[in-house]
Amino acid sequence: MIDRKHIGDELPRHTVEVEPARLRLFAQAIGEADPDTTGEAAARAGLAPPPVPPTFLFTLELERPDPFGWLALLGTDLSRVLHGEQSFAYHAPVVAGDRLTFAPRIADIQSKKGGALDLIVRETTVTNQAGARVATLRAVLAVRNG
Repeated sequence: MIDRKHIGDELPRHTVEVEPARLRLFAQAIGEADPDTTGEAAARAGLAPPPVPPTFLFTLELERPDPFGWLALLGTDLSRVLHGEQSFAYHAPVVAGDRLTFAPRIADIQSKKGGALDLIVRETTVTNQAGARVATLRAVLAVRNG
């Protein structure tokens, strides 16, 4: 079982730019048909770029060295981890060119099935270059014990 003393622990922050090329690759990967997902045509026309696809921030959250290294702090073996749930709450639009800072923390740890399964809830606050909160990401990881 994972020690509940880690609830509230802040994990390392990282900052990443929302690059048009990355948006293009993401759009292709999800089958997005809109040729201007990146906002490049909008910028040429003097218009505001469109917001990023809803799940794009998940990929940026993983843009850090050793994105699962924090699990070792909990004594958790990555081979025993399953991605259980992911949710996104947007508070402001995120567009190409934004510089985002991801600040994750362990929001909760629960033990289920008599200790056979632990659930780790990680919440990440995302702020833009102006320091404004633009999103809150929530992930639940299931850890098989024993």
